[in-house]
Amino acid sequence: MRNFDELSERELLALAISLEEEDERIYADFAHSLRENFPDSATVFEQMRKEESGHRRRLQDLYQQKFGEHIPLIRRQDVKGFIERRPVWLRPALSLKAARGAASSMEQETRQFYERAAARTSDASIRRLLDDLAQEERSHENKAEELAETALKKGAGRREKEAQKKLFLLQVVQPGLAGLMDGSVSTLAPVFAAAFATHTTHAAFLVGLAASLGAGISMGFAEALSDDGSLTGRGHPLLRGVVCGCMTALGGIGHTLPFLTSQFVVAIGVAVAVVVVELGVITWVRHRFMETPALSAAVQVAFGGAIVFGTGILIGSW
Repeated sequence: MRNFDELSERELLALAISLEEEDERIYADFAHSLRENFPDSATVFEQMRKEESGHRRRLQDLYQQKFGEHIPLIRRQDVKGFIERRPVWLRPALSLKAARGAASSMEQETRQFYERAAARTSDASIRRLLDDLAQEERSHENKAEELAETALKKGAGRREKEAQKKLFLLQVVQPGLAGLMDGSVSTLAPVFAAAFATHTTHAAFLVGLAASLGAGISMGFAEALSDDGSLTGRGHPLLRGVVCGCMTALGGIGHTLPFLTSQFVVAIGVAVAVVVVELGVITWVRHRFMETPALSAAVQVAFGGAIVFGTGILIGSW
């Protein structure tokens, strides 16, 4: 790697051309990744791509006037001091917030590069172009906001909020709800069966802990392996698997923890109260995020929980 202060004017212009080309392609990637769910913001990034393309052409024209046709390939990773960027194509699901944050960081870094490069050159025409580009990069953040306001007017902002809500439902709420329901309901039977069969809280706790963790691992793998999200838009499988697995384990452990006490009657009473709270949370989530009528959601959840709870008591009483 070379130090920035060691670069010649020819190398500075070649590096600037490479930087603008990279920024141009990154904005094109942002626009492509966001077009399906956030078409209006994709338009903003497409406009920013065109801006960077114009900068690159101006730099190339000046380079050819000064140094000829051949432009050496000097990249950011060849010079010390640049921030390491994570390639866009390695991101399984690019969020709108991440794209805008990355764009802001890119514009700031490029502006600082032009300011340092302009201070180092003695050629008047090169310094003038670099100063102009630094000023334009400084105004890019404001220009991006103006482009966003233009592109997001006439209901576009509302549409993008709806798209974000949809992604949140698909990637977090649905797998989390599925895990919470499975953990809360499916572990009821083994926990209470062990409790009423042995009348010892320790045995019930061990069974509940094993059932909760086992169900969490199983549901996590099942969700992660169900699809890769490329066709369904449900996001990265690892994220969905972690959310589903953790919520499954949490749903089971909630009514398992009361059996840490040695008082059997107290443990049963607290565990039943926790189950009621868990079912209430499930009902609220279904009503809040899945738009299920509150009464319908409560009846469905309570009916399923009662069947599993009764099954556990019946088996434990044999």
